[in-house]
Amino acid sequence: MDKFTVLTGVAAPLNIANIDTDKIIPARFLKTIKRTGLGKNLFANMRYAEDGAEKPEFVLNQPKYRHAEILVAGENFGCGSSREHAPWALLDFGIRCVIAPSFADIFHGNCFKNGILPVVLPADVCEQLLADAELGTNARLSVDLARQMVVRPDGQEIHFEVDAFRKHCLLNGLDDIGLTLAHVAAIDTYETNEPAWKPVIAGV
Repeated sequence: MDKFTVLTGVAAPLNIANIDTDKIIPARFLKTIKRTGLGKNLFANMRYAEDGAEKPEFVLNQPKYRHAEILVAGENFGCGSSREHAPWALLDFGIRCVIAPSFADIFHGNCFKNGILPVVLPADVCEQLLADAELGTNARLSVDLARQMVVRPDGQEIHFEVDAFRKHCLLNGLDDIGLTLAHVAAIDTYETNEPAWKPVIAGV
């Protein structure tokens, strides 16, 4: 998993509440267990017409937001089913940070496990960031995880809270496998020494 330290990039405004995981990645695209290739289907029902043509009014289809790395969204982002494909699709598109007034719990946890930083800020602050995002490539946001700050284009810094353990994992690029491998020496020692003390059960 890639480390998350300081991210400076274009923020795309998606001022819609209750964006569920089926809107983020529709169920018909869940046939794969790969984490790659899902970006093209991110927000598919909102992004494409029935004939597959892009809807020019959708934010990620607009030239200034095609390479957005930050998404500013409405409340209760990521609600609905607990599909891990939702953060996979965001990450494959290039989104590393989502800022919203609130997130669904399971989606919130899945973001951290996949290298995405979900930032919770008050609704009125999100409104200000949405206004910043409307300026497109002329207004880039910075998200500094170590200092727990979102920096607006005018230099104003906004503090956000984040769980200390999850912060550590993101800063160091540690997913669940990485966390386990960090203890590989202790695991090897355990497995080496196990036969010396483990009771022997006949027939096992």
